[in-house]
Amino acid sequence: MNLELSPDVKYWLNFFHPVTMWGLLALSLYAAYLGLQVQRTRSAQGDEKKELIKGRYNIKHHQMGSILLGLMVTGAIGGMAVTYINNGKLFVGPHLLAGLGMTGLIAFSASLSPFMQKGANWARATHILLNFALLGLFTWQAITGVQIVQRILTNA
Repeated sequence: MNLELSPDVKYWLNFFHPVTMWGLLALSLYAAYLGLQVQRTRSAQGDEKKELIKGRYNIKHHQMGSILLGLMVTGAIGGMAVTYINNGKLFVGPHLLAGLGMTGLIAFSASLSPFMQKGANWARATHILLNFALLGLFTWQAITGVQIVQRILTNA
């Protein structure tokens, strides 16, 4: 069976991935904020620590990280699928390579969670380093993505 999408559907599919990823970039910044609050809570003392604990930042950060992992991997696969559907091939370039790098970084970062829960400082430091690298790549990814969207709009 050969399923062919209408040109209109193919065209509008081009915008699902970028909109989703911009939302994920915002959620990633929120997750980073939560992670910084977890660090603040860990190093705080006395009443300040009691107040920060009430924010449940550790639970929110863990939940947000889980959501980001699932959506980022799905978004990467979806972006490649739409590109392939519309063009019959993938374009190997900075956007694709950064996206694949991001997918690997978030998976590796999430895999450190059990070690961090057991108090391994090496895992925590690695997790933070990977996530800052991920945010840097994600920002670059957003810029290259806007360039791709501009090309799609110009060629429409």
